[in-house]
Amino acid sequence: MPTPPSAPRREHVREHHGDRVVDHYEWLRDKSDPQVVAHLEAENAYAEAVTAHLEPLRQAIFEEIRSRTKETDLTVPVRSGDWWYYARTFEGAQYAAHCRAPVSEHPSRPEPETGSAVAGEQVLLDGNVEAKGHEFFSLGALTISADHRWLAYAVDTEGDERFALRIKDLSDDTVVDEAVTEIGYGCAFSLDARHVFYTRVDEAWRPHQVWRHEVGTPAEQDVLVYEEADPRFWMGVGTSRDDRWLMIGIGSKTTSEVRLLDAADATGEFRVVAPRRDGVEYEVEPARDRLLVVHNADNPDSDLAWAPLDCTSHEQWRPLLKAEKGERFQGIDAFDDFAVLSLRRDGLTALRVLPREEASDTGFGAGHELPFDQPVYQVGLGDNPESATPSIQLVFESMVTPKTVSDYDVASRSLTVLKQQEVLGGYDPEAFEQRREWVTAQDGTQVPVSLVYPRGTRPDGTNPGLLTAYGSYEASSDPYFSVARLSLLQRGFVYAIAHVRGGGEMGRAWYDEGKLMAKKNTFTDFVDCAAHLVDSGWVAPDRLAAEGGSAGGLLIGAAVNLAPERFRAVHASVPFVDALTTILDPSLPLTVVEWEEWGNPLEDPEVYAYMKQYTPYENVRPVEYPAILATTSLNDTRVFFTEPAKWVAQLRATVTNDPAARPILLRTEMVAGHGGKSGRYDAWRQVAWEWAFLVDQVAPQAARAAAS
Repeated sequence: MPTPPSAPRREHVREHHGDRVVDHYEWLRDKSDPQVVAHLEAENAYAEAVTAHLEPLRQAIFEEIRSRTKETDLTVPVRSGDWWYYARTFEGAQYAAHCRAPVSEHPSRPEPETGSAVAGEQVLLDGNVEAKGHEFFSLGALTISADHRWLAYAVDTEGDERFALRIKDLSDDTVVDEAVTEIGYGCAFSLDARHVFYTRVDEAWRPHQVWRHEVGTPAEQDVLVYEEADPRFWMGVGTSRDDRWLMIGIGSKTTSEVRLLDAADATGEFRVVAPRRDGVEYEVEPARDRLLVVHNADNPDSDLAWAPLDCTSHEQWRPLLKAEKGERFQGIDAFDDFAVLSLRRDGLTALRVLPREEASDTGFGAGHELPFDQPVYQVGLGDNPESATPSIQLVFESMVTPKTVSDYDVASRSLTVLKQQEVLGGYDPEAFEQRREWVTAQDGTQVPVSLVYPRGTRPDGTNPGLLTAYGSYEASSDPYFSVARLSLLQRGFVYAIAHVRGGGEMGRAWYDEGKLMAKKNTFTDFVDCAAHLVDSGWVAPDRLAAEGGSAGGLLIGAAVNLAPERFRAVHASVPFVDALTTILDPSLPLTVVEWEEWGNPLEDPEVYAYMKQYTPYENVRPVEYPAILATTSLNDTRVFFTEPAKWVAQLRATVTNDPAARPILLRTEMVAGHGGKSGRYDAWRQVAWEWAFLVDQVAPQAARAAAS
């Protein structure tokens, strides 16, 4: 066995609230330090050496993903103005090409062969061309002007989520403006397309400014439209569906504010729809002659209200629809003749269509909900750029049903499938089963878990399993279909998603019970779900793996500290495992804006003490741990590579693992960001690498079979 790298110990003292901590690995922070880079490269070499025998399995999983994926494909064409817009992928190409075709040549939606061009097709942006010469490529914006002549797009070639803005004249396919760089996500055209609005981020990677750029002028002439001084708040800029309004959305974790400007008056002043009130979150959707507002002013699970277009205060909001017990209103989309309310109920997503009723004071009727009969699934609106439409695009999927795009006719209530993700090789959804089970947590709370497994799998205590979760920011880990996951299922895995507290699956209270001084519920819920999989026989006690990313990586780190015996192997992706150190430093991303999520340990000794009890890096124990793979990216701006690097060093110095049987590995992508590698083939290889590690630990016969 190769010798694992040993990070030198250097004393760094942290003192807060009378607590003195010596952090021996804090020096692993400066990516410009040659010693830091050398250590990461040594870790990469060690990880490759320890797992060299898994190359056949990695290659097998990669080829399985590739062979099941329709590499040359296109999305469902969507009409906007006089054009049909869609994206294409091609066999052997890493990125999509964004295209359009004229309605004049295609009065109805074109249904082209995937490998052939559409009559009159125009390639707006080919990601493969843009990415040429770069190891990483990502788009942060792709916006068409209201007259469909101009394209604004934003490019990141480092992975640090800071983008260069480019503006293309689609009439002759020339880039006419590259003046603006270092912007955040998203941008918006004025109605006449003379101006583009964009955000800039501060040193803590917080979008804190909105700027107006006149196309074709130097960036030095750009005008600062709005600056948010409160470091808790982020912002974004966009337009309404009908292109009539420019919109700035401003929000912290608990409070929000929306500003509107007539898109025809680009140099005018943005108007506040309702001044922010601490603890009140709201979102606004222009709906022809009024505004629709989803807000939590009177109900933590939110209600729907309407307001006049010129609204400037919450006192002008009028009730339209109240959430019933067990419902959570999440958003509203308005069209000319109806609106669609997105909500959650009993842990699942739902859609309710509200028809226009001009005679009604509210302007809308009670509506109807779309029925779906699978035990676990997710459904939401697809791409619907036009407000004047009799139908809407929906996207449905489950753990056994590939992603399905359908057209829903509101008047007839009929659903027409437009496209279902094609799985090559004869995929049969009947070959797998999905179910939802309820786990009793330590405090008696019922926690839902979604499972999928090969049909006929018995809970006899012999199966390998993989448990995943996220559990933060009210983000829901909804059931989804995965081509890559089939490689685990065909090897007999039971795959489970734990819908732990801290997420939003069961309403706002579910989130509140997994944040701040209740954060430990997230971790104990996960451990309880792991215990349930074993105790109910779905997974063998020595064959359970776990995986989570970012805040889900924090979950993995905390769970293995709490119950290392529950897991045979874990993968923590870009893991937030040094949470207390990060949240104590206001200059870092995920700090000031996160205090409403985790608490402020800098000012509050109780929060400091509570976070110190669960932050993974500071609670590693001298016992046997699972085999651990931590993956990260050098240019990640959300969770610095420092955190998993320090965690792995601390694990190696503390736990009692046999490094041959239960290795502890760190793998760093040297040119990538928070989401890892950007090209689809590179992403598939990354998944294959990570899952081969887990498969080898809990189903080693599969690794041997691949090698033979």
